[in-house]
Amino acid sequence: MMLYDWLKEIDFAQPLVFPLFALVPFLIYYYIDGNNKRNASIKVSSIYPFGVATAKNILRHVPFILRLLCISSLIIALAHPQKRNDQTQTQGEGIDIVLCMDVSGSMGSRDIQPSRLEAAKRVAEQFIRSRPVDRIGIVIFSGEAFTQCPLTTDKNTLITQIQSLESRKYLADGTSIGEGLATAVARLAESNSKSKVIILLTDGKEDPPETRLIDPLTALNIAVTDSIKVYTIGMGARPSAITEHEGQGRNPAIDFIDEDLLRRIATETGGRYFRARDMEGLENIYSQIDKLEKSKIDIMSYKRYEERFLPFVLAALGFLFLELLLRMTLLKKFP
Repeated sequence: MMLYDWLKEIDFAQPLVFPLFALVPFLIYYYIDGNNKRNASIKVSSIYPFGVATAKNILRHVPFILRLLCISSLIIALAHPQKRNDQTQTQGEGIDIVLCMDVSGSMGSRDIQPSRLEAAKRVAEQFIRSRPVDRIGIVIFSGEAFTQCPLTTDKNTLITQIQSLESRKYLADGTSIGEGLATAVARLAESNSKSKVIILLTDGKEDPPETRLIDPLTALNIAVTDSIKVYTIGMGARPSAITEHEGQGRNPAIDFIDEDLLRRIATETGGRYFRARDMEGLENIYSQIDKLEKSKIDIMSYKRYEERFLPFVLAALGFLFLELLLRMTLLKKFP
């Protein structure tokens, strides 16, 4: 296992040296053949008297084994083993994007499975993953607006915040598109990015509570003044596709999508209006926006190598030294 882990991170600069290992079987053959020819033979009825074990008998083949290890280590060293470290650095000029998402009660409708909100969350998560260098923020709105996550490049945080969204959990009932847009514009107001984009998704029309502070047209004027491009998405199946669910009966929200307002917001800010009638349609919309708003990305790959041949050279010298030491001491053949 340790050898496998080591080999996974090692490259050999000179792999054509490895065929030299084919010499090893020949060396073994000639050693065995030569050893048989050197030994004298005599016919005896029993080899018991010659069965005395001595250090010289036990170690007589060790020098040859050490020589093979020495040769093998030298071959590996000549193959030039190197430890490879791959590094990828992503740089670029990103876009500041705010996802402005409707979380009103009607977003729980299931004309788009598993629900409008769940579908919007899943596609938004895919979009976030596809934008590696952009700063992205999240604004949610229903009867009021709230910044769920400020502009950040921390994609894990963004995805966690997207996954935690629920209808009617924190905000007042209603649909305040104006306050949602105004809050998203405010998140981009202090941005120094050359490109500022809002993706506003809703399944209804302006239906604010009495406490509303900003209407949609006022928010639109602010976006135009700050040169912020807005892509708008009207979400919901066709009226004929609406079904009853969980005792709520027919949900008429999709009949009331204010397409004129959403189209005006998109047109006057330089964006586009889209209609999402199913999950696939929503994915296609985000894919189109992804293509329209391209970031400048430079991906640089680095490969760093650390030499690893020295341990094999030292091992070869060590095996050679041990062989010479044995031949000059325990296996010495002359006085």
